[in-house]
Amino acid sequence: MEMESDSHLHSDICSTDLTFFWTPAPEVPSIIKAYSKHSDSITVEFTEASGATGYILRAESDDFFSETPVSNSPGTVLQLQPNTYYMLSVMSVNSGGRSQPSYPVKAKTVVIAPQLSTTSPSNDTILVSWPPVEHAVLYTLCIIREGSSSRLKLNTTDTMVTFDDLQAGTTYCIKGTAWDSDGRTGDDVTVCQITRDPDVTQVQVTQGRSLGITVYWMPVLGAETYIAWTSNGQNCNATVNSYCFIIPVDCGQNHTVTVTAFNSAGPSSPSQPADYITYPCTPENIWVEEPTAGNCSLVWDEVPLVEYYMAFIKRDDGTENSCNTTETTCPFSCMCGYTYLTTVFPYNQAGSSPYAHVRNYTTIPCCPQGVTIELVSADTMEIMWSPVKGAELYETTARQTDDVVHCNDTAPVCALSDLTCNTMYAVTVTPCSELRGCNRTCTPHTHETAPCSPEILNMAQIDNSTYRVLISTPNTNNTNYTITAVGRYNTHTCQTRNSSCELTQLPCGSFYEVTAVAATAVGRSLPGFSKPLETGPCCPTFVNVTQVTQAMTNVTWSPGSGARSYITTLTSSRGHAKCHTLDTHCLMGCITCSTNYSVNLEAISSTGHKSECKYHGFSSSPCCPTGVKLYRRANNSLRVYWRSLGHHIHNHIVELYGTGANYTCTATAGSTYCDIQEETCGDVYTVLVAPLGQNGVKVSFCQPRTYSVPCPGSNAGMSKYLLNY
Repeated sequence: MEMESDSHLHSDICSTDLTFFWTPAPEVPSIIKAYSKHSDSITVEFTEASGATGYILRAESDDFFSETPVSNSPGTVLQLQPNTYYMLSVMSVNSGGRSQPSYPVKAKTVVIAPQLSTTSPSNDTILVSWPPVEHAVLYTLCIIREGSSSRLKLNTTDTMVTFDDLQAGTTYCIKGTAWDSDGRTGDDVTVCQITRDPDVTQVQVTQGRSLGITVYWMPVLGAETYIAWTSNGQNCNATVNSYCFIIPVDCGQNHTVTVTAFNSAGPSSPSQPADYITYPCTPENIWVEEPTAGNCSLVWDEVPLVEYYMAFIKRDDGTENSCNTTETTCPFSCMCGYTYLTTVFPYNQAGSSPYAHVRNYTTIPCCPQGVTIELVSADTMEIMWSPVKGAELYETTARQTDDVVHCNDTAPVCALSDLTCNTMYAVTVTPCSELRGCNRTCTPHTHETAPCSPEILNMAQIDNSTYRVLISTPNTNNTNYTITAVGRYNTHTCQTRNSSCELTQLPCGSFYEVTAVAATAVGRSLPGFSKPLETGPCCPTFVNVTQVTQAMTNVTWSPGSGARSYITTLTSSRGHAKCHTLDTHCLMGCITCSTNYSVNLEAISSTGHKSECKYHGFSSSPCCPTGVKLYRRANNSLRVYWRSLGHHIHNHIVELYGTGANYTCTATAGSTYCDIQEETCGDVYTVLVAPLGQNGVKVSFCQPRTYSVPCPGSNAGMSKYLLNY
């Protein structure tokens, strides 16, 4: 299929018949006229040639050549130089080509238009200036007001022209052209210039409690924009409205404002200045003075341009006070423990400041109420009080401790410890706050500490059951002292207000711990250091004295409670005897018979305490008689004879016994013999003569004697044997 198509196509091409037609060139046109209306072009008018479909304009100079196609006459050659000669020719064109150029014509371009510059030096003048145009010999200016048909034409050779007596704020259009030396006008140019605006009038300023001022003015003709200037260099502008805002403005200012209108010609003259003042400044320094507690004054610095002040004092519980004053102070009543928010608004004809400084003033904390002081120990006080408003901290001091702070705490309780006993303390609770410090005007509360502990100085025994205790008296005169002796089975006390006290009825042979305590209306002291008290040993309840021999005595006694040893002394006018023993008896010599004496016994404890025990009314046994003899008498009786020693106040008993007889005879006091009837003679007799004591008891230590008695008539006589004499 493709091959057939190609073969067919090839056949068609090859079989096509070729026919050629030739068109001759058109005729040569001729130039009728060539002239220049613009400095960069020349217009050529020419005759049209038959058969031509177009034309070509040729322009030539020394260094320039151009061809410009045109469709018909006239045609214009562009991009030429001003005030320059060119050779111009025209050619006709059709499909056969172009014709020969026509006969050339010489033509010259005109000068360029002046480059006008316009300004409006004032609101009724326009200044036109331009740089000189090359080859120009004259200039023509024509001015016409916008919206008007009247115009003014002016020829000049200068390059600057001033048009005056114009309307302010009005647009004028100026058309300018230059003339060459051939009298041809060159290009023309038109520029429009507006005159400066007329002066702004009726400027007003409004101010109030705002951060800016509003400037108003009457609008003027031709103004495109307005600028309001203050005397301190601030400004604002408006293009549509006849007012503007100057924001921000400083407080307390006294200035003027002027308004200038602007258009493209420049500014108008400034308006007459309008005076204004701004709202007053807020006082920089605001403070509260409190010359006396509860009487406060809000004080502030004086502010310029102020007519009066409004001061506001608001307490933190919502209570509010205010002052309207021309002064710089506002008195108010201030309570302790409150915070006051203070502010001052100054006023003038512009109003008040839109804001004000707020100053806090916190009064000093109130002194605590309900202060109670309790003595919790001898040297510690517990102070409690009710919390007070405004206090963040409490300091507790005592004047007697050089006002050293003992407690610095947020809790309404304090303990003062390590205090001096028996001292009146002035305790002050001082509330403090971080802002105001501490209230040093609080009244101190007095309380006395417990009395000081007395010291036992000495203990002396007055008698067997009484002891005098000497103590120190470190407290005031109205202090009571109690001395207590605590034993194993009982307790004894005594009280005094001076330095001595007697403990009575203390049993002998006992051990006590003795302490002293002081007491006042405030309380009791700590017990002083105790001292041991050991009472003297008990004296024996009975003492017995027995005569062992005429020169020896046996003393016995009952045990004394608490006694470990004894010293027994027998004292008489004929001498004394003494013994020291651990026993309850003692054998003593050197005391003769028939002597009155007293017994002194010292009971001594294991620690050396002694009790003096005195016993009176003792006497030794009567003395044994001496010179005892036995005689036989004629009547078969025996006589015993003796000599008595000492006082003859004792009866004597005579005992005579032998192997076969026992005889007894009693002789009254004063007798020195006793007769006995013998029954059997010639016996050996033992004879004992002994005095009888006051109680009728025979003295036991007299020695018997033995006698041999022969019967009567014996030459042996009497023999005597002495036994144990």
